[in-house]
Amino acid sequence: MVALIRWRQLHWAEYAAELLGTALLVFVGLSAVVFNFSAGLPIEQWIPDRSSRLLLTGLMFAGMGSLIAISPLGKLSGAHINPALSLAFWVRGKMQRIDFVGYVFGQFLGAILGATVLIGVWKEYATNVKNGMTLPSNSYSLGVVFFAEVSMTFLLVFAIFIFLSQHRLLRWTPLMTWLLVATMVWLESPISGTSLNPARSFGPAFVSGNWQDQWIYGIAPSLGSLLAVGAFNFLKVIGAHKQDILTCKLFHVPYYRSIFKNVSAPCRRESHS
Repeated sequence: MVALIRWRQLHWAEYAAELLGTALLVFVGLSAVVFNFSAGLPIEQWIPDRSSRLLLTGLMFAGMGSLIAISPLGKLSGAHINPALSLAFWVRGKMQRIDFVGYVFGQFLGAILGATVLIGVWKEYATNVKNGMTLPSNSYSLGVVFFAEVSMTFLLVFAIFIFLSQHRLLRWTPLMTWLLVATMVWLESPISGTSLNPARSFGPAFVSGNWQDQWIYGIAPSLGSLLAVGAFNFLKVIGAHKQDILTCKLFHVPYYRSIFKNVSAPCRRESHS
């Protein structure tokens, strides 16, 4: 009976929102990769410069993430849609452990769903770009690729923490992440493929049955995320940044419930007793 009550008390709506949000991110984001880089599609002739197409891809991919953040899905769950970001909030003490597990489980399932739909829609065009897999460049050592993923994820999570801890910056977080991630895709894709997100890499690898060097995209973003938490904590300890995170939602609105703890932005509260 106790187990049944606890089962019903889990935040299934938020987990489902993360699943659907991640599925949309992977499908739409990787569709941008297919559209801009798959052989046989007209964009290659329209925009011959590869760097320009990388920038366009980054704007489309990251833009989808920002749109999810301001959608009803994102307003409910917070639009983490990235296990590395949920890890950061959990380590910072803002999530219950069971909710962290629910979020990550939903994110990985969503990534598989998004990648599966991608293959079904784009077929051979998706195959031409290895179903959107993130793979290290042959021009760089795996050490450089690993460091790039750690560094970029650190910067992303740290920037999110700074924005979410400032009242005047809070509402601009989706715009910041759009521009920042788009720039990262543009500049870092030639090195690592710009994952920043273990689920985003896992989905295409799973449906492709190809695990080549995929350990990088599970470990490096997670390590970068943990380093960002450490840096944020250090700033608070030395008094360089006094305000704690106000919310764990990338776009916060007060009339949606919050399942997070130790946050102060106004919203419908859930009991954490």
